[in-house]
Parts: sequence; structure tokens; C-alpha cells
Amino acid sequence: MKPLIIALLCSLLCVPTLSAHAEPHDGALRDDSISTAPQKNQKIRRLGYVEGGDYADYPLTLAAIVAGLQELSWLNLPHDPPVDLRGEELWQWLAQHAQSDYLEFVPDAYWRPGNFDSSQRAQLREQLHHRFTEQHDLDLLIAMGTWAGQDLRQLGPPIPVVVASTSDAVASGIVDSALDSGKDNLHARVEPERYQRQLSLFHQIVPFTSLGVVYEDSDEGRSYAAWEAVNEVSQALGFSVVPCHAPASNISTEQASQYALQCYQQLAEQDVEAVYITTHQGVHAGTIKQIADILSHAGIPSFSMAGAADVKQGILLSMAQASMSSLGRFHAEVIARILNGASPRSLTQIWVDPAKIALNLRTARQIGFDPPIDILLAADEVFR
Repeated sequence: MKPLIIALLCSLLCVPTLSAHAEPHDGALRDDSISTAPQKNQKIRRLGYVEGGDYADYPLTLAAIVAGLQELSWLNLPHDPPVDLRGEELWQWLAQHAQSDYLEFVPDAYWRPGNFDSSQRAQLREQLHHRFTEQHDLDLLIAMGTWAGQDLRQLGPPIPVVVASTSDAVASGIVDSALDSGKDNLHARVEPERYQRQLSLFHQIVPFTSLGVVYEDSDEGRSYAAWEAVNEVSQALGFSVVPCHAPASNISTEQASQYALQCYQQLAEQDVEAVYITTHQGVHAGTIKQIADILSHAGIPSFSMAGAADVKQGILLSMAQASMSSLGRFHAEVIARILNGASPRSLTQIWVDPAKIALNLRTARQIGFDPPIDILLAADEVFR
């Protein structure tokens, strides 16, 4: 086996030596051994849901969590929910159709502060605080996305909160560290060094000297774009970063999409040597092919933070993610253990995506990139 493929696999598989069984904080015991099976004759637990805005990954993640709970026998769905439901639509569908002796998806326990509208976040926290202190009728809250996780961290509700679909729960201040959420009632998935591994792999395959990155110039925007990881790797590997600021908050998805497309066009015209496609409200199934076309026509290699779905649409490379069901099962097991008495803070937060490479050969031909045979051998998903 050639040295390159060995180095590739190492860059994919080597993760920080964080023990999943380390103590999360002084005096705490791990509760990961608590059963995930529902206990007979226990009261029905009432669930609520908060999301930061209308983002395609949120309902997909929620559906995967529900599928995981169904596998664990906490509920039964008569059939799969309709495709393309948005967050609130899916929540109401679950409230109406989920059959369970243990769980209830409370119809009016859905919150969203507009569509990533920062001016409504304080009001949202007030509404949630009133619900917790006056009605006392919820047993667990699912917080979807960085904004929701930050708001619930700040609010500190008296019920367990499970945070899902965040780019970086540590950098965004949702949790204290990969090993400790910092709050007894809080849990969030953490994947250490995920973006550093992506960028190192990208640079190893395409040794660029300048990297374009599109993000909103705000704390949240930098978090979504893994800006700290980008700068860390750029300093270590010696390439420059060319930013383009595209607003995403307090505007419609259509406006965010236009800003994002303008930025990618601008980067293409600046002759950057590579582009890292990051999380942004304007980057979604409706725009990713346009972004891929802009970059491929300019002959610029691209790497998607999100995974193989973007590579299928024309982005050159990504680390192919595990199926959504694997992520959903992780969160479902966390929820099940909490409902069986585990402290959210005592449960392992670390979840590492199985390492795989995704490559689009058509895009490679368009930009004049000839992948070495070692990379082809290492690729798990190849789109032709």
C-alpha cells in the first residue's frame, strides 16, 4: 500500500484521544450504561421542541431521532412522515400520528424565533421561561441548531435539554467542553476535530495556497463556518484564507441564498485556489448545484463541510457522513437514558462520524484535476 493512502486513512481516522468514559466533571459518574429500553408503568413523558429557523437539516435530524426512538420501542409510527415537511409541520405530524405509551409530542410545545431572526430570541427565552415556571408540563426539550442550543444554555431550564444539529457545540458556547456540558440538565453532540480533519484531508489531496470561505460576519456565522478550525489549520499548513461575508440572519432564505451565491461568484472571480463550502442558511439543496457550477466553471476545487449529498450535486470532495439514522440513534439513546433517570451532563457527548471519502469524478474532469489512484482506492463514495 502506498504511503499516500496510509496518510489519508490516518488523517481520516485519527481523532483526539478523548476518552468517552472520562469523568465529565468532579464527582460525576457516567450513566451510559443505563438502559435505553422504556420502563413499564412509567408516566408519559411530554416533549417540546425549539429550532433557530427554517433549515433543511433540522427536520431531517428530528425525523432520524424519532426513528431511533422507534427502534428502541419508545413509540410507533403507522408510516413514515411525508417528505419535505418543515420543522413545525413535522412536529405537528408527530403530535398527531406518533403512538406511544411513554412519550407525547406536545402540539403547542414548538418554538422558533422567526427565521433566524435575532431580534426575537429574547422574546423566545421569555416564552420558554414562562412555560417552565408557570405550567410545569414538559419533561424534556429538543433544541435543534446552534441558536436554540445557545438560548437554552443561557436560559438554564429546569428540565433536560438535548441539543442536536450544531456545527460546533464547544466553539459556540453551548457546552463547556467535549467531555462536560457544564450544566446538569444539558447534553449536546460533540465531534472533536471534525473540521480540522476535513481541511487537512482537502489540503493533502489538493495542496492549495489560498482557501475561500463564505460566512456571515457574526459570532454565529463564524461558528457555523468553523472559523476557528479554518484559521488553526491554515496556520499549521501555511495557506491563506480569503473570506467573503454573506448575511444569513434576520433575512429570508431567498435573500440568504442570493448573498451566498454572490459570494461564491466573487471568490471564483478572485482566483482562489480552493473553496471550503460551509454551513450557511443560503447553502441548501436548492443552491448547492449552482455553487458547484460556479466553482467548477472557474476550475476551482471544492470541499463540502456537509457531506456526500453535496458531492453528488457537483462539489469535488467531502468526508462522506454516516447515514442520518446513525446520528439519530445516538440522540435517541441519549434521550432514552435521560428518561430512564440519567443526568444529561453524565452522558457521553462525543460522537465521531465514520471516516469515508466522497469524490465527484465529473467535477474532477471539469476542473482538470486528475485524482491519483491512491485517492480513488481510498474513496468510499465516487460519483461519476
